[in-house]
Amino acid sequence: MTTDLPGPPQESVPSLLRPGARVFVAGHRGLVGSAVVRRLTAQGYDVLTRDRDGLDLRDAERTGAHLREIRPDAVVLAAAKVGGIMANSTYPVQFIEDNLRIQLSVIAGAHSAGVERLLFLGSSCIYPKLAPQPIPETALLTGPLEPTNEAYALAKIAGIVQIQSYRRQYGASYISAMPTNLYGPGDNFDLETSHVLPALIRRFHEARLGGAPAVTLWGSGTPRREFLHVDDLAAACVLLLERYDDDAPVNVGSGEDLTIRELAQTVADVTSYQGSIGWDTGKPDGTPRKLLDVSRLVSLGFEPEIPLRGGIARTYAWWLDQQAARV
Repeated sequence: MTTDLPGPPQESVPSLLRPGARVFVAGHRGLVGSAVVRRLTAQGYDVLTRDRDGLDLRDAERTGAHLREIRPDAVVLAAAKVGGIMANSTYPVQFIEDNLRIQLSVIAGAHSAGVERLLFLGSSCIYPKLAPQPIPETALLTGPLEPTNEAYALAKIAGIVQIQSYRRQYGASYISAMPTNLYGPGDNFDLETSHVLPALIRRFHEARLGGAPAVTLWGSGTPRREFLHVDDLAAACVLLLERYDDDAPVNVGSGEDLTIRELAQTVADVTSYQGSIGWDTGKPDGTPRKLLDVSRLVSLGFEPEIPLRGGIARTYAWWLDQQAARV
């Protein structure tokens, strides 16, 4: 299944990236990185990648040497160790250490290679658990984090500070963006390590196939979450590379949220599951609400184009195609 990309934003200011610029995408096989590759390619940029087996981005020496060899005009740092509540709670050491190593290697390596532009991708989990809603970028470091993903969040906060430090000390034109919850083609559907939306797709699909009369989900279903299709994120990433140059991080989201209960019902409808949905309130809910204030991004001309239900249907169809290809 092919995914139609949202149209490029209208040009209104000179781009900070020259036409056909060479852009190295770190993490190009992941959910985010693959979408960024599609978007950059569609807009005429020369995309550079390197497979994980050929370059471990946690290795600072080899990463720096590779970037000095290829000397890209820009870098998109989309590589990261990611996962849902269960994975974050089970492997906090890997979530903080792997992400810190990747960030230190790529950002420092890009600077040593004279890379002019760099976009670091963080996460909305950097914000305090009880941040004001919608969450403005200024909420960063104003309160305690959500304990279930604190290790990952601290690594991403360190990345933001690293970006700001390179700007302050060296005048580097490096920027950072904080995406909301993402989904789309290329997502991880492993029930042990996936985020909520692909996990729900798989749970309801398998329940329908198995004729399960009920599906029980973690938590109460009352937390509210915002979701953005990864192709909309990719469009925002290119927009930021072309138009944004400031040390403040930029939130990237849809500007709308819904309860996990509402999300579950939508996924059940899309996957044609007709059984009942129960909730295990003994399991953690995570942050009560996480909706980003995206006014800074909107002021640059961004508007998401893929509605949630349609995006879920397309993601489900993509996953079914992947499953069929393995048979």
